[in-house]
Amino acid sequence: MSDAYLIYDGECPFCTQYVRMARLRAVMGELRLINARDGGPEVAHVRDLGYQLDEGFVLHMDGAFFHGADSLHRLALMSSRSGLFNRFTYAVFRNEARSRLLYPVLRAGRNMALRLLGRSPMGY
Repeated sequence: MSDAYLIYDGECPFCTQYVRMARLRAVMGELRLINARDGGPEVAHVRDLGYQLDEGFVLHMDGAFFHGADSLHRLALMSSRSGLFNRFTYAVFRNEARSRLLYPVLRAGRNMALRLLGRSPMGY
């Protein structure tokens, strides 16, 4: 995974906590975490590819892109199993169909949290 990265919303409290608690770097090694709100070439690239970052994380690894529920599913399979949070996340999101079913609920929670905190969506 020489060029693996995860683009997430750094102003979303849920996204930020997930990135912190999942211990992704411990398992995946050189995973770069990129706050979409900071911009940069990776953010511009995934936007040019048509990914809507307000709709979910974008994970890039092994030359492939995963977005939203697919990204969360992949991350759950690869994250550490240490700690209650990681075991719970793995148990819930290791199943692809369950990830697709639950992801819209998580996204709605993110959108509501942003509104309650007075933060705007990214707009992309």
